[in-house]
Amino acid sequence: MRELDLERHGYHVDPKEPPFFSPFPDGRHLFFWQDEKRTHAELAKFSRRDADRFPAYEAHLRKLAVFAEGLLLETPAPFPPASIGDYIDWLKFLARRRGLSAADMKSLVQVFTQSASDFLDAWFESPEIKVTLATDGVIGANGGPRTAGTAYILLHHCMGGVGGRRGVWGFVRGGMGAVSEAIASAARAAGAEIRVNAPVSKILVENGRATGVILGNGDELHAPIVASNADPRVTFLQLTDERHLPGDFLASIRRFRVEGTSCKINLACNALPDFTCLPGASGPPTPRHHAHLPRHRLRRARLGRRQIRPPL
Repeated sequence: MRELDLERHGYHVDPKEPPFFSPFPDGRHLFFWQDEKRTHAELAKFSRRDADRFPAYEAHLRKLAVFAEGLLLETPAPFPPASIGDYIDWLKFLARRRGLSAADMKSLVQVFTQSASDFLDAWFESPEIKVTLATDGVIGANGGPRTAGTAYILLHHCMGGVGGRRGVWGFVRGGMGAVSEAIASAARAAGAEIRVNAPVSKILVENGRATGVILGNGDELHAPIVASNADPRVTFLQLTDERHLPGDFLASIRRFRVEGTSCKINLACNALPDFTCLPGASGPPTPRHHAHLPRHRLRRARLGRRQIRPPL
């Protein structure tokens, strides 16, 4: 965002406030706010213990997220190391983790392997609080809150941020298309030419290097660097001649799994949603209409001896 100066090109995000609104069938509701005191008061309606523990939970995830975020754009060092360069990469990794205690490293392993449900069970007792937080463990994931590995998705949502605040979500002014438009505007300002409706039919390779592309209409474009945002199977199995690729690499690409994990549905409503636990849909939108409404893949959420349907 800073390097492309996207704000100058129309990119603006309004932080989501409140972040969460959970309506429950028994008439109660739960808000999470950016303000710590307001959130504490909301959580205390369900568990004073959980309300007191929530700031420590957030601080714990933030600390682990800062460490994990630094690894996202790095190529993992080979294991076992086979060269001096590999050993140097591992030494750099070990130096980075000096800020983490043994307990932090244990937590990092847990958050990469546990389910969101197990991770939240270790922190909180209120099912209502856990079921609200668990939605951040299943967004965009091919699994439910009890699927191993979904705890990491909780951590992932503490990375990045809006307006200088880590882990904050927001709404892009003008809709998600405004993100693409801002990036395109920044690219044009830097001298890029953008072609639309120009599908690529083949990637040109000479002497082991990509040198350009052939478009569907037969035009050839040559460049010292070719970047593809298609998935690996399309890039290497459909657009690149296989004779230019090593056999072991081709085999790994053929085994590469590509699965869709989410779908988005936009609804045009003739009125604001009205919630039985907090009625009133007339007039301008209220905080409950600005928030993220948790959704869950489980058919039922167990609350003590009772069973209720999840919020949505």
